[in-house]
Amino acid sequence: MAKRDYYEVLGVQKGVSEEELKKAYRKLAVKHHPDKNPGDKSAEEKFKELGEAYEVLSDPQKRAAYDQMGHDAFDPRRRAQAGGGFHNPEDIFREVFGGGAGSIFEEFFGGGGGGRRQDPRAPQRGDDLRYDLELGFEEAVSGCEKEISVQRLSACDKCSGSGADGSPRRKTCTGCGGRGQVVMSRGIFSIAQTCPRCNGQGQMLENPCRSCDGSGRAERAGKVTLRIPPGVDTGTRLRSTGEGEAGLRGGPPGDLYVVLHVKAHEIFERDGDDLHCEVPISFVQAALGAEVEIPTLTGRAQIKIPHGTQTGTTFRLKGRGVRNVHGHGTGDLHVRVSVEVPARLNAAQRAKLEEFAQLCDAGVNPISKGFFERAKSFFR
Repeated sequence: MAKRDYYEVLGVQKGVSEEELKKAYRKLAVKHHPDKNPGDKSAEEKFKELGEAYEVLSDPQKRAAYDQMGHDAFDPRRRAQAGGGFHNPEDIFREVFGGGAGSIFEEFFGGGGGGRRQDPRAPQRGDDLRYDLELGFEEAVSGCEKEISVQRLSACDKCSGSGADGSPRRKTCTGCGGRGQVVMSRGIFSIAQTCPRCNGQGQMLENPCRSCDGSGRAERAGKVTLRIPPGVDTGTRLRSTGEGEAGLRGGPPGDLYVVLHVKAHEIFERDGDDLHCEVPISFVQAALGAEVEIPTLTGRAQIKIPHGTQTGTTFRLKGRGVRNVHGHGTGDLHVRVSVEVPARLNAAQRAKLEEFAQLCDAGVNPISKGFFERAKSFFR
């Protein structure tokens, strides 16, 4: 099934600002979040689609590529075919040598950028890893500590990362004769590639570790403790230095990048560092005025409702929002009131309201009077 346009998925126009893009994503993510739509497969698929679209459009480089080529920008097979013919010499080698020729081309020509090929015997830094972590709303606002389990390549326990079973003596690789490269030929083309047996080192361990097969690394789960600062939001990325995969030949480990996803709240909606909520009040409270107790993330608070308050009136509680993740102050809480009309009345209540209605007919209501004055032109 063809993918939908990412801008269409998020309901925005091409050229939308980063802030507007984030607002659109947050609004739709809250609407289709699995927690709000339990058992709804359609909502779950839409939520995943939103995440995929936002991940691309929120990254300036990925967005530029998408704007130019659409979904083809992230499909190597379709990108090579776009517009017909070959777009670079690497495509020719793919045609001749098959799907693995991309890596061959990079090794032969220095990664396509004219750079020097890395010494295969030199220490090599481990790969970075990504971990997606879901947080509760209050956890994101207040900050917390989390322990996660990460599956990664770590230094082999048996050989302590050396790759050798006992003495680390080496012998000449029989696959390449110590050259570190083997020649691959196909018709008129001939190209050298890294020897798969010794990984380009030209030598092999005489007694490789049986536990890790001489690689010096083994896959296992590791515990990582994360300190989540207050004020994080969906899309926030945290880096845990040195918690990625172990390096090769004594190289440093990579880093772990944790991408946060914040659950929706039952009462509050977040807009940057501000919070919004809707609080129902009775007809009597709206008409006569009252003091109403409302919930906040830090406890309860009181707001004063003036007499004659209408539905949609918003009150601001300064400093009751979210603490800025970079320490730039705290947002506000915006409380929108909604006047509730009684759904059922007993006889005494009905009688009193009818008496009240007669009194209202005798007086002047400035709001309704202004409306009907403006509406007169429609009935002429």
